[in-house]
Amino acid sequence: MLPISGTFLDEITHNIPSQNWGRDEWSREFQLYSRIGIDTVIIIRAGYQNKCIFQAQSVPGLLPAGTDLAEMFLDLAEENGLNLYFGTFDSGEYWVKRQWRQEADLNRRFIDEVVERYGDRKALKGWYLCHETSGKMGQIIDLYNTIGGHCKQLKDLPCLISPYPRGGKQFKWVKNFNIAKHTKDWGTIFSECSDIIDICAFQDGQMHYHELPAFHKAVKDLGDEHGITIWSNIESFDRDMPIKFPPADWRRLKLKMEQASQHAEKLITFEFPHFMSPQSSWESGRNLFKRYAEMHDLEVE
Repeated sequence: MLPISGTFLDEITHNIPSQNWGRDEWSREFQLYSRIGIDTVIIIRAGYQNKCIFQAQSVPGLLPAGTDLAEMFLDLAEENGLNLYFGTFDSGEYWVKRQWRQEADLNRRFIDEVVERYGDRKALKGWYLCHETSGKMGQIIDLYNTIGGHCKQLKDLPCLISPYPRGGKQFKWVKNFNIAKHTKDWGTIFSECSDIIDICAFQDGQMHYHELPAFHKAVKDLGDEHGITIWSNIESFDRDMPIKFPPADWRRLKLKMEQASQHAEKLITFEFPHFMSPQSSWESGRNLFKRYAEMHDLEVE
């Protein structure tokens, strides 16, 4: 079974609460990653609506950022030998209204500023295209190609996406996952975006557990066909509970890791700091870390 070797970082607090960490907590977190085999951190979105992890001049109307988290994350990644993938900006407006050109224009300006500020940093190893989709909808092909193309034009680094399957846990009317439609849609997306998308890590939490083995194989076959590296986003929070979102049951996490390891090249998670860290504000998250460490025979302080 592969270990988790990458994690998203969610500090925009879109739908999970802030833990109010400062540099000391983040420093301990990044030091932990280097000890337990996490070599990649991914900023899931650098901006959302009127929030941003730094005080971007390219996006009007932002709330005060306070701390430049982008700089802090890059500093800590470099200190601990980690690779950082920089997330793009989700307006929370144009994208949901299917106004993809406006979304792309916002991101082009934003990416220009990101590269001007941080483009020479050694830890910057990739881009994360943050607009999530379950298939061919909302001009996603145009959006990926335009935003990802601009990223690569300014700083030619791998582009990662982490879309979601249209499974029954998120879409309650879906009784059985339609793997044929999924394969058709993503075959088209991969084909038309293969010059831009380098890595795809599908989320695994929307589907029922018994559907995951066939899903992982189908995704790996698509990746092989189109020259796209397949990772898996092992969600470390629980969609089975009636609340959003507690840490996952460690037995289900282990099951998902075992299933994904059959086909994925790398396991990443959303999201270690909140749901698996020994510093997590969830006690069950701290316990999940203990069970994970036991599973992988990790020596931790």
